[in-house]
Amino acid sequence: MNTPLRLRLAGFLLLLAPTTLATTPLYAQDYPPDLARGKAVYARDCQSCHGDKGHGDGPAAASLKVSPADFHRIRSFLKSDEELLRTIEHGVVFSPMHSWRGQLTDGEMQDVLAHIRLLSQQGP
Repeated sequence: MNTPLRLRLAGFLLLLAPTTLATTPLYAQDYPPDLARGKAVYARDCQSCHGDKGHGDGPAAASLKVSPADFHRIRSFLKSDEELLRTIEHGVVFSPMHSWRGQLTDGEMQDVLAHIRLLSQQGP
């Protein structure tokens, strides 16, 4: 939905039921990602395995039985945001990629996803 239409719809709904909108929950995806926070979360929690540029070559990667994802490879690049968020949130079975649910907020997961997308678009 484009922004002007979204704003008109929001205004219309506000006229119809102002008390309903006040109780509608807000979700992380309702806000634009914070790239600075995403970079900080990545540096703190992801970089040791995935590397500073996202090539899966972080200092901890050598000791892992399953290699961390390289965000520059086509397999990672083509995953949808929903798939990547699911991986961050729930982890990957039989791999060192554990669940971050309960350790990161929904907003932090959205932010780190935005940083991962930025890394995947940058060169080596």
